[in-house]
Amino acid sequence: MEYQWKSLEKPHPETVQKLQKELGINPILCQLLAQREIYDFQTAKDFFRPSLKQLYDPFLMQDMDKAVARIDLAKQKGEKLLIYGDYDVDGTTAVSLLSSFLRKHHPELDIYIPDRYAEGYGVSFQGIDYAKEQGMTLIIALDCGIKAVDKVEYASSLGIDFIICDHHLPGDMLPQAVAILDPKRRECNYPYKELSGCGIGFKLVQALCQKWHLPKEEWLPLLDLLAVSIGADIVPITGENRILAYHGLRMINSRPRPGFALLKELAGKKDKDLSITDVVFMIGPRINAAGRISHGKLAVDLLTGTELDRIEEDSLTINDQNTERRELDRSITASALSLIEELQEQERSATVVFNRDWHKGVIGIVASRLIETYYRPTIVFTESNGKLTGSARSVPGFDLYQALERCGDMLEQFGGHKYAAGMTLQPENFDRFKTAFEEVVTELILPDQKIPTLLIDATVRFSDIQAKFYNILKQFAPFGPGNLSPVFKTDGLMDTGHSRIVGNDKNHLRLVLQEPSSGICISGIAFGMANKMDLVLSGRPLSVLYHLEENEFNGKKGLQLMVKDLKISEY
Repeated sequence: MEYQWKSLEKPHPETVQKLQKELGINPILCQLLAQREIYDFQTAKDFFRPSLKQLYDPFLMQDMDKAVARIDLAKQKGEKLLIYGDYDVDGTTAVSLLSSFLRKHHPELDIYIPDRYAEGYGVSFQGIDYAKEQGMTLIIALDCGIKAVDKVEYASSLGIDFIICDHHLPGDMLPQAVAILDPKRRECNYPYKELSGCGIGFKLVQALCQKWHLPKEEWLPLLDLLAVSIGADIVPITGENRILAYHGLRMINSRPRPGFALLKELAGKKDKDLSITDVVFMIGPRINAAGRISHGKLAVDLLTGTELDRIEEDSLTINDQNTERRELDRSITASALSLIEELQEQERSATVVFNRDWHKGVIGIVASRLIETYYRPTIVFTESNGKLTGSARSVPGFDLYQALERCGDMLEQFGGHKYAAGMTLQPENFDRFKTAFEEVVTELILPDQKIPTLLIDATVRFSDIQAKFYNILKQFAPFGPGNLSPVFKTDGLMDTGHSRIVGNDKNHLRLVLQEPSSGICISGIAFGMANKMDLVLSGRPLSVLYHLEENEFNGKKGLQLMVKDLKISEY
C-alpha cells in the first residue's frame, strides 16, 4: 500500500522554548509534548507521572447514585444478582472486574456471557429468561445494553431490574432501567467521555467503595483488567484512560493475576514487560478467541480463577482457540479478497461482502484485513440464525456510525462507535443495503480519507537520538489513540550494504542505515516491505519514517527503527 506523508503542524516556537526552559530536555521532545497540548511544567509532570489521585469522582456520572443505591439495597435484602457482559475483551474483563469485587461483599451473584452464535451481541431474551429461572431480581449489564429498550422492558415485566454500564452511543430512546451509566448520554456531565466498558464497571466499583467505606486497596488489584480492556478496545489513551492504563500495565508487569501470567508466557513474554501494543496484539486476541471460537465465559473463568491447574488448562484451551482463529482469519480474508475481484468491486467507495459460510467470530478481524488492501469503509457479513450479521470497520476520519444511521431503516439493529460497529439485517435487504451504503459513503467520504496517510510528528537526525532522548521518550507511554507512538522522519540515509530480505516468507527487510553527516548507523526492521529492496540498493539517499524501539539481542540492548515507510529523498 502506498502512503501519503503529512507532517503534523509544529507548535509555536515560543511554546517549545518555554517548555525547554522549564523541563531542560531536548527541544524535539518539547515539540512532541506541545503537540499533545502539554504546555507547562505541571501538565508535563501529570503526563509523565500519571497519578490515581487525578481520577474523577465516580458520582459525577449520571445515575451513579441510583446504581449504587440499588446494589446496596440488593446487598441488604440478599437479592441474587446477574453480572451480564459482552463476549469480547472489553465485556469479559468488565464482568471479571465487577464480579471479582462484588463476590467479596455479596456472594449471591452469577455471571452471564451471551453466546455469540445463538444470541448475538448485547442483552438477550435468553439471558433475561436465565435470570428469571435462577430467581435473580437485578441484572447489571456491562459493555452493552444502551439500546436494549425492548429487553429491559421485558425484564421489568418479569420483576427484574436493570443497571446498564455502557460506553456506546445511545439511540433516540433510552431503556427504562433503574440506572444508566454511560458518559456518552447527552445529559451526562461526566468530565471524561472515552472510558471503556470495563472502565464504566470500574467507576461503579469505585463508587461502591465510597458508599461502603472501603479503602482503595479494594479496587487497586483490578487495574490490570482495566488496562487490557483499554488496549484491546482501542479507546483513546488520554485522560483517565491513560492514568488507568499506566497503573494497570505496571500491575500486569509486576504482579500479574495467574491468568495474565500464563497468557504472557504463552505469548513468549514471560519475563518481559508488556506494552499496550503487546496487549493489543498478544493478550487481547487470546482472550477474544474464547468468544470467537467457543464461549466468552471461558475467558472470565481464566481471568477470575484461583485454582492453578484449572487456570493452566483454560489458558492452553484459549491459546489453541487463538491458533484456530488465526487460520480462520487467513482463509476468510483470502476468500473475501477473491470475491471482491470476482464481483469487480475493486474501485468502489466501500467494501460490503457476504458469504453465509464465513465464521461469525472473525468477520470483524477480516474487515480490518480487507482495509489493508482496499483502503475504505468495510463491512463483512455472514449468516447466523436466519439473519445476516455484519461487522464494520472504518478508515481514519470517516464516521462509520453516521453512515449506518443513514441506512438505519434497512437494518434490524446496529451499534458501535465511529470506527467500528456491528449490525443485523434480513437477507432480502442485503442488496438494497449494500447499494445504499455505497451511495452514503460516496457522498460523505472526503478525498483525504481515501488515501492512507502517515502522520509525521517530527523530523530528526540520528545524532538527536541519544540514550537520554529515548529514556524520556519511553515515558510518553502508554501509547494508543490520542497518544500515538511518535513517528519520526530522517532524510538522507544511506544503505551500509548490510541490509537484506528476511522472514520465512521473504517479505520483510532488515535494514542497516547510516546518516552520512554524523556517521551514525542504526538498524531497523521494515515488515512487509521486501518489495522496496530495490530502493534501498539504488545507492540514492533515503527518507525513512519510523518508530523508535529498544531491541534486545543476545543480552545486549540497542535502539532499532520500526520502519513505517521509506522512499528516495526528494532533495
